[in-house]
Amino acid sequence: MVALLFILFAGLAVGCAISMVAQRNPLYSAISLIGVFISLACLYVTLAAPFIAAVQVIVYAGAIMVLVVFVIMLLNVEAEERPMRLRSLIPIAVGLAAVLFAEAVFIIFFVHASPSTPTDNISNVGLTASIGAGLFTSYLLPFEITSVLLLMAIVGAMTLARRGGLLPPGAGIVPGDQVFSKELLDRRDIGDLSAVEAHSTEEAARLLGVEEHPAHDDE
Repeated sequence: MVALLFILFAGLAVGCAISMVAQRNPLYSAISLIGVFISLACLYVTLAAPFIAAVQVIVYAGAIMVLVVFVIMLLNVEAEERPMRLRSLIPIAVGLAAVLFAEAVFIIFFVHASPSTPTDNISNVGLTASIGAGLFTSYLLPFEITSVLLLMAIVGAMTLARRGGLLPPGAGIVPGDQVFSKELLDRRDIGDLSAVEAHSTEEAARLLGVEEHPAHDDE
């Protein structure tokens, strides 16, 4: 029964993966990727690893895919036609897929596991206790490095978001990352702002005939 379920969910995972790369609409590709993650979670359940299956659903099929779908809908990405140069690679892809399928058949029917493989602690694989013990003992350094990388990503995102510094209330941004008071910019018809793109804040303000709006701290 377990082998039948494994084949079923493995087939679903492969089918959803093929659908993900075959779809032209990125939203449909994201939905297919969710199907891949859920199928992998079911495979983890058949391998007696319920904790990893729950993490797979919560983190990947939940949080990460919500972020991916949100970005796709925010950017309003539409389906695009495949370039002709990619269509010419389809025979090569089919040939590689046939080679991988033949390799999988060879492994399944002609390669047998060694009887000397230790199976003493196989019942503890995938359990919360064993994962926690390995995470904070043998893999403590990679775990801490991962936390540092996540912190660097957060700091980098904040730096990019606040590259122009703290903006005063009602401030507007013109090309070249020049910050002016929106009220001052609305006083005159400045037309195309591309002329001030390469200038500093003071030079752009001089060309526009306005004074730079100072930032006031709220007391």
